[in-house]
Amino acid sequence: MNTQEQIETYLASQPEPKRNDLQALHYLMLEVMPPGKLWFLDGKNSNNKLVTNPAIGYGVRTIIYADGKTREFYQIGISANTAGISVYILGIDDKTYLAKRFGETIGKASVSGYCIKFKRLTDIDLDTLKAAIRYGIEMTNKE
Repeated sequence: MNTQEQIETYLASQPEPKRNDLQALHYLMLEVMPPGKLWFLDGKNSNNKLVTNPAIGYGVRTIIYADGKTREFYQIGISANTAGISVYILGIDDKTYLAKRFGETIGKASVSGYCIKFKRLTDIDLDTLKAAIRYGIEMTNKE
């Protein structure tokens, strides 16, 4: 199965109304992100054990580890969780920025150093979410 098929299968596997919200968020991501790589992480480790929620990733950034090794990973990710949906904005050095800049205006969401969690898409302000995503893209494109 290719990445697009994995994403479609993952989205279809979600219960409503989360499925509809994730599909809308996926289309929003395709609109906001510059054309680039799509990722699908099934959440399983090398022993095929589920260790994290599956995620859809967008874009490419390079992670540089302390030992100098590098690895490609996505810039922005979305994932279903037990309480709703998470949007991961990776590669921001200032772990207080998202909460300070977008926490007050995004709506009913929890905002941490790299993650925005909410129950329903209708609970948040989409323009604020897009601004947070664009900021994350800008920061990781500087890497």
